[in-house]
Amino acid sequence: MRIPAHSVCTAIRDDIVAGVHERGSRLTEEVLARRYGVSRVPVREALRTLEAEGFVVTRRHAGACVAEPTEHEAADLLEMRLLLEPLGAARAAQRRTEAHLKVLRGLVRLGQERARRGTSEDLRSLGGWFHETLAQAVGSHALTATLTQLRHKIAWMYAIEASPSPEESWAEHGAIVDAVARGDGERARAVMALHTERATRAHRLRLTPGAPRAERVRNSQHAVNMPSLRY
Repeated sequence: MRIPAHSVCTAIRDDIVAGVHERGSRLTEEVLARRYGVSRVPVREALRTLEAEGFVVTRRHAGACVAEPTEHEAADLLEMRLLLEPLGAARAAQRRTEAHLKVLRGLVRLGQERARRGTSEDLRSLGGWFHETLAQAVGSHALTATLTQLRHKIAWMYAIEASPSPEESWAEHGAIVDAVARGDGERARAVMALHTERATRAHRLRLTPGAPRAERVRNSQHAVNMPSLRY
């Protein structure tokens, strides 16, 4: 059975974000096909997609390589997120479904409970799930795709420090959901703007290629049928 290219694309992207494929390193179709247990055809398609997204570049005499974004490009991503996350929240207030609200409320309850208990090991994962769900609720494929791609790229370029006040962070998540549930787009936009600005201060630019990266996973074997990592 042919493995879909989007599954291979997700696996390669997740490994780039995790640092398995280092910035500037070559991405050879044959090696990638062996690593992910697929043929070269979906790998080739996946590399084209990742190049369009900015994770991969094609170099003369070298072929596909992991991109090496500049500090200015990284800074632009955070500024774009400051603009687009509030827009997404406002749109979600207008277009969300009851299914979206159910998931968002459940995530807020779980996040607030674990923040109160001090069990913060998986709060980042829950936060990523929250923002992914909110992005799905905006009712626009283009905006959803842009928000999702921004989160992946920011996770690739930045290390995120643990929040010193996770309860406050999850209270903000709860306020966003309350505004979205009421259909109050302006309130959702305002609360999300404050939340995103606060969260941005916890981002620290990762070092240049070859420097230590605390969250690097060197030896993972990422199966293409595994769910995407959450950030």
